[in-house]
Amino acid sequence: MGLHPSVAAVRRGVRRDLADLDAGTTVLVACSGGPDSMALLAATLFEGHRAGLRVAGASIDHGLQEGSEQVTAAVVGRMAELGADETLSARVRVEGAGLGPEAAARRARYAVLEQMAEHLGAPVVLLGHTRDDQAETVLLGLARGSGGRSLAGMRRRFDRYRRPLLDVTRDDTVTACQVEGIEVWHDPHNEDPGYARVRVRRTVLPVLEEQLGPGVSATLARTADQLRVDMDLLDDLAERAYADLAAEGSSEGLPVEALAALPDAVRRRVLRLVALAAGAPASELFHDHVLALDALVTGWRGQKWVDLPGHLRGVRTAGLLRVTPAPRPGDGPGAAQA
Repeated sequence: MGLHPSVAAVRRGVRRDLADLDAGTTVLVACSGGPDSMALLAATLFEGHRAGLRVAGASIDHGLQEGSEQVTAAVVGRMAELGADETLSARVRVEGAGLGPEAAARRARYAVLEQMAEHLGAPVVLLGHTRDDQAETVLLGLARGSGGRSLAGMRRRFDRYRRPLLDVTRDDTVTACQVEGIEVWHDPHNEDPGYARVRVRRTVLPVLEEQLGPGVSATLARTADQLRVDMDLLDDLAERAYADLAAEGSSEGLPVEALAALPDAVRRRVLRLVALAAGAPASELFHDHVLALDALVTGWRGQKWVDLPGHLRGVRTAGLLRVTPAPRPGDGPGAAQA
């Protein structure tokens, strides 16, 4: 009997993403216990062990649901049963001023995965996002008016992280687990309509498939891939421009005249980099903040400053644009809001 198509699809995605790793390399698989991550772990163990890789599984308890400790313990046991060379688990504290529960949990999760990867010496961490997740991300970005960066969806690779299943459907990961007899955990949050992503998954995408025909998820994911190439190019151009302007300017800021000469798309990315370099949290730095900074360059009417997340302030003085810490109460003159 041949290999089931769903199992083959998952393994094919994993095999592609492991191809550049040398034998002996440790790969960490983030595993929630759901069908996506369990199918990913099983495929990574199969393909990774064939290539001489060491495969570890990590389960993160966000502590957001009753009985989460027991769920995490069960997931760790299943990872060991599947043959993981090492299993790790951690309980994180989900908190984050100004962040929603999903964003706060994501921040906490990545922080502990980074620590685990450092502990294991793992240059690669695999994440189980599927093509369906990508389609949902694109739709959410479109609905929120988040611009090209969000419409480009989730990156296939960034830093040490890789997403081997972005060409694999959620149906395939579910089927792969069923075929291989892998027990999975179904997160109740994935059925909670209080989350926008769940509403997109359960209501919006099915309606689009019904009204526009099958294949909408695949088309949205393909759109993300096409936009990602453009976004990556613009980001590269912005990073070069930022480096050049930093060399041209001074420690006090970037020259406004040179900033104004840049194309809009590049200049605004440079301004975002300026804010991030000053300590603005990426998850809280929105397009409106960047546009406000941009107005200091292209629409300056003598305004004193713009407030930015991270208790920062963008100012234009003596032909230079800079982002500095905002005065705190009691710091003396200048602490008042414009």
